[in-house]
Amino acid sequence: MYYSYVDSPIGPLLLAGDGEALSVVGFSRGKKSRVAEPDWERRDEAFGRARLELAEYFDGKRQRFDVALLPEGTEFQLAVWSALRDIPYGATRSYREIAEQIGKPTAIRAVGAANGSNPLPIVVPCHRVIGADGSLTGFGGGIETKRFLLELERSRSGLFAASSC
Repeated sequence: MYYSYVDSPIGPLLLAGDGEALSVVGFSRGKKSRVAEPDWERRDEAFGRARLELAEYFDGKRQRFDVALLPEGTEFQLAVWSALRDIPYGATRSYREIAEQIGKPTAIRAVGAANGSNPLPIVVPCHRVIGADGSLTGFGGGIETKRFLLELERSRSGLFAASSC
């Protein structure tokens, strides 16, 4: 696996995958911060498409990512991650809504676990999933990062944050 880092307003992000397609986007801080594995090879020229799309996202010029993705997960996790990509830019969904969307309405906790194990945050927008009461819930990059991402999107989409956010 190849890896590189890209600067962002929320700190350096680890990019890893086959050099084109992404398997990992990792935060530099937060409870699920990521660093390159010892057997990964650094290639700073890799991930050109991902770098461009992330820069466009943070500049408010991109609402959906088109970069090729290669996430590793169970069939259930892949279904959840696919549903996350359907959440519109600037909008949010609850864990219950995602569970219903994938046809597993009682799997709310499992959806939460799959959301929490998303290896491609931002690109697969797990930050758009919030509590049923509208509260911000855990996020691998930290609640402040989640708040930043939601506010960035809402400021560019014309949607406004709920008072609980």
